[in-house]
Amino acid sequence: MKTTIALLTATFLISFTLKCQAQTKPSSDSLMITIFLKHQQDKNLKALQQIQESNKLWELFPPKEARVISWYVMMGIGQVVTVRIPAHALRALNLSIENGAWGAFETEFYPTYDYVPIWKNNMKSKK
Repeated sequence: MKTTIALLTATFLISFTLKCQAQTKPSSDSLMITIFLKHQQDKNLKALQQIQESNKLWELFPPKEARVISWYVMMGIGQVVTVRIPAHALRALNLSIENGAWGAFETEFYPTYDYVPIWKNNMKSKK
């Protein structure tokens, strides 16, 4: 069930992203990716921090090519990080999570875009 919901959500996000990107001019060859770092619920904070330290998570993530757009803690869930990264560096982003976060977090990746300019344009056209 979770897999089906995640697949449907990812499909919606990708199709919606493509539609909206067609309406706006891309500024560069980069992507925004939102990463859910869900805490392993069977571990306490100290155990999670020990795993992160032994995996050298904070040395690996975010990779040097990435620009952090936002980073939030969702209490009871974990962390949500949005980064902008050149398309050619997507593999580096994935490897930084695989090598640094696994064991402490379950991870999910979502293509992301800035909706604010589209929303503002829509609001302006309605006036």
